[in-house]
Amino acid sequence: MLTALLGVVRSCALVGRSRATHHRQANPKPRQYGPHPKARHPAELTAAERTAILEVLTSEAYADLSVAQVWARELDAGRYHCSQRTMHRILAAEAMNGERRRQATHPPRAIPELVATSANDVWSWDITKMRGPAKGIWYHAYVVIDIYSRYVVGWRIETVEDGELAADLVAAAIAEQGQAPGYLHADGGAAMTSKPLASLLCDLDVTRSHNRPRTSNDNPYSESQFKTMKYTPNYPERFASIGAARAWMNRFIHWYNHQHRHSGIGLHTPASVHDGTAETIRDRRQLVLDAAYAKHPERFTRRPRPPRLPEKATINDPDARSPETSQAQPSTSRLI
Repeated sequence: MLTALLGVVRSCALVGRSRATHHRQANPKPRQYGPHPKARHPAELTAAERTAILEVLTSEAYADLSVAQVWARELDAGRYHCSQRTMHRILAAEAMNGERRRQATHPPRAIPELVATSANDVWSWDITKMRGPAKGIWYHAYVVIDIYSRYVVGWRIETVEDGELAADLVAAAIAEQGQAPGYLHADGGAAMTSKPLASLLCDLDVTRSHNRPRTSNDNPYSESQFKTMKYTPNYPERFASIGAARAWMNRFIHWYNHQHRHSGIGLHTPASVHDGTAETIRDRRQLVLDAAYAKHPERFTRRPRPPRLPEKATINDPDARSPETSQAQPSTSRLI
């Protein structure tokens, strides 16, 4: 071998290998199989210490106290066992670190399921805030909408949210329509669940329906109407007075009901769907499209049709829910 003739130092220098590599390969350590034994951390408690700490935590004097309380009281008594985090780990290892106090239980809320097939089947209402002339001044817009036609059947703007005002608004809307809706849907706000409104609806045999807590999409029609209102180009940043807010709202509601072509109802106005003239308008649209098709059929891949009116309007459509969701959450189906 080369090392026998030249020695280790000269041989390693000649071949360009370090002497440490040579000695490691010439005298390899026996290979160890399997996991290495876990080294004990110097800060680790012994089994006896862990047992003693557990006995302190579960003692009669401390059985109803939190870890922080026990740790502080032991420290005040001149005894330090370990950190609070270590106490939590000791309790967790014994499955004893759960909440000791009684906890409130909240049963699952029924999913509101409403189906409207004509105007005045289901109304939805909500309250939105409108900025006043200065910071901290708000006006509250109460708006009641028919979910089938999207027609605003009633509105008012006040300085407060109040159940009496809400009941008066609903009563006025019913009087103007000449009939009460089958259902009135809203969220769970104070005005929506107030006694004056509940008494009115009970007297008129109108069924109340409410959102689940923290579930804004249970009231999609009112939310959508408010978004249309506040995204209108001429919506003011602030209103100089409540009179100015009411005047603007009056103009907007007239435009929304009688001029706005709503995408959710076949690009008809809410008023035409509400009063039943939308089908006649759709027939006229069809005549215009037929004439265009007859004049230039090469410009169409198929005979054009105007947008159709929806057959129904729903809140949490029961037909669209999956079987898994239906089994997981109870529902209250209300079909008009």
